[in-house]
Amino acid sequence: MQKRKLGNSNLEVSALGLGCMGMSHGFGPPADKREMVSLIRTAVDRGVTFFDTAEVYGPFTNEELVGEALSPVRGQVVIATKFGFGFDSDGKQSGLNSRPEHIKQVAEASLKRLKTDTIDLFYQHRVDPEVPIEDVAGAVKELIQQGKVRHFGLSEAGVKTIRRAHAVQPVTALQSEYSLWWREPEQEILPTLEELGIGFVPFSPLGKGFLTGKLSDATQFEKGDIRNVLPRFTPEARQANQAFVDLIGRVAAQKQVTPAQLALAWVLAQKPWIVPIPGTTKLHRLDENLGALQVTLTPDELRELTDAASKLRAQGERYPEAMQKMINR
Repeated sequence: MQKRKLGNSNLEVSALGLGCMGMSHGFGPPADKREMVSLIRTAVDRGVTFFDTAEVYGPFTNEELVGEALSPVRGQVVIATKFGFGFDSDGKQSGLNSRPEHIKQVAEASLKRLKTDTIDLFYQHRVDPEVPIEDVAGAVKELIQQGKVRHFGLSEAGVKTIRRAHAVQPVTALQSEYSLWWREPEQEILPTLEELGIGFVPFSPLGKGFLTGKLSDATQFEKGDIRNVLPRFTPEARQANQAFVDLIGRVAAQKQVTPAQLALAWVLAQKPWIVPIPGTTKLHRLDENLGALQVTLTPDELRELTDAASKLRAQGERYPEAMQKMINR
């Protein structure tokens, strides 16, 4: 398994991680827990060492799943989880909460669910406009000093927030969406991360499944699948965005690889400190995704694919308006 370091930190992980959210949250009913424990452990057998979860996935059940699956091999893997949401008395997610005392409570609860003594990478899930980012970074710094957390991360944060946080406690990684059909991070985020020596962990590198070519404008999503409410996944938007699928499919056929492998290889080729975390609930998709690590794009192939994708414009916002407001603060 190829390894990569996240920025200037000493945090080395497999070049491809595994996003675990979809196993219990976001894409319809939760998958069978025993099957998902088996899938995660198979990923470890395949050389994957980087696993991504969050308290809000479920809520809480995804961390429990990841903790159970990885506890026998805890010393071999890196676990990333996230704080930053509030919950009501029924355990339902309600707004943002990155108050320092809440961050510390979340850390204690996550440690129990993950069956571990240390969280390897602790991300702020979304920037909380009510709490200065310096206070957030300071709270995580204390957790690092106490040995409960190893590294600090941010998710979907803007450049100014990244710089302010990094001045208090070095940020090891930023997690945000990045793929052939969402390249906004190239404008300001990637240059800033490179300057500061911060790693980048793209989620949805396969466009929530769209770039694999397995979805069409007629695909019906299950109840509870977040794609039912995403503007980019309306039937009209999917029809318009088929141009991305056609492009990727055409180049993949020329390379004799799958569209998913090509899309992941493109992300991996952008910077040596980028570690994508595609998610799946299926073993054959895990193996397909890992096959992307064997795909080499020549400079000419990379330039041609990048230029062709640049001429396309994705239709539909990434998120509904209320969720969009939580991004790039």
